[in-house]
Amino acid sequence: MDSLELPSLNAHKISHFNLPKEQSTRLLSKVHHFNSSMQPPSLKLSPTYRAQRSRRSVIQMQAGDEDFELKQMRDMAAAKKRWDALIREGKVKILTPREAGYAIQLSNKPLLDVRPSVERKKAWVKASTWIPIFEADDNFDAGTVTRKVTNFVMGGWWSGMPTLSYDKQFLSKVEEKFPKDADLIVACQRGLRSLAACDLLNNAGYRNLFWVQGGLEAAEEEDFIGEGPQPLKFAGIGGVSEFLGWTDQQRAAAAKEGWGYRLLFSARLVGIFLVADALFIGAQQVGRYIQDLRSH
Repeated sequence: MDSLELPSLNAHKISHFNLPKEQSTRLLSKVHHFNSSMQPPSLKLSPTYRAQRSRRSVIQMQAGDEDFELKQMRDMAAAKKRWDALIREGKVKILTPREAGYAIQLSNKPLLDVRPSVERKKAWVKASTWIPIFEADDNFDAGTVTRKVTNFVMGGWWSGMPTLSYDKQFLSKVEEKFPKDADLIVACQRGLRSLAACDLLNNAGYRNLFWVQGGLEAAEEEDFIGEGPQPLKFAGIGGVSEFLGWTDQQRAAAAKEGWGYRLLFSARLVGIFLVADALFIGAQQVGRYIQDLRSH
C-alpha cells in the first residue's frame, strides 16, 4: 500500500521537479490555491460573514435599548395610574406652592424636601427637612456606567442632571424623623419625585400626606422663605442650557432684568463659537504637522 501513496502537494516537493520555470510557477500558484481551499470553513471568516455578525450584534444592542426604554415607559404608566388613584381617593391631598407656604408659616407643618443634593445645595426652603428619595449614583460598575452614558446622551449634557438611583434608606430615614400620624408636606423641584415619595409613604402607613403640585419650581418668591445661593426656581437647571441661559427660568429673569442679563449669556455663546473655531483650526494644524513628519 505504501507504493500507492501520492507525494504531498507542497511547494517544497514541486520545486525539485524538472519543469520549465513558467510551468513551475503556474503549478505553484495552483497548489497554493488548493491548500487554501482545503482549510476548514470554520477557520475562514469571509468579509460578508463578519459584516453580518457585526450587523447582528448592533441589532441586538438596539433591541436591548428599545426593551429598556419600553420597560421604563410601562413602569411610568403603571406608576402614574397609582399616583392618580392616590389623589382621586384623597389619600394624598394637593396643595399649591402658595397654600403650602401658608401651611408651613401659619400651622408649622413640616416640609419634607425629597430632592437630590444637586438641587438642594442650590436653594432650599427655610426649616425644611431634607431626605432625598433619589440621589446621584456614584458607582462605576458596568450597569451604572451604561446608564450614565445613556443619561448623558439622552439630554444629561444639556440639563446637567446626573444619573440618579433610589435611596433604599429613604423610608427608614423618614420614620426616624416623623411619626406615622404627622402632617407631611412633600415637595421636590417639579412635583414628580415628591409624588413617588407620597406613594411610598402611603404604603408605609402615613395617612396625612400633602403634595406640592408643580414642585418648588412653580413657587413664586413670596410663597416660601427661601435660602441658598440661588432662587428656588433655578435649583433644577444646569448643564449647557444653564450656561447659555436657555432655560425658561432664565428667560423669564432676562425679561425682568433687561439687556444686561441677556448680554452675559450672549457673550458666553460667542465665546463657545470662538473656542470651537480655535479647536478646529488647531486640529488642522496638528494634522498637517503629522503629515509633514511622515513625509520626511
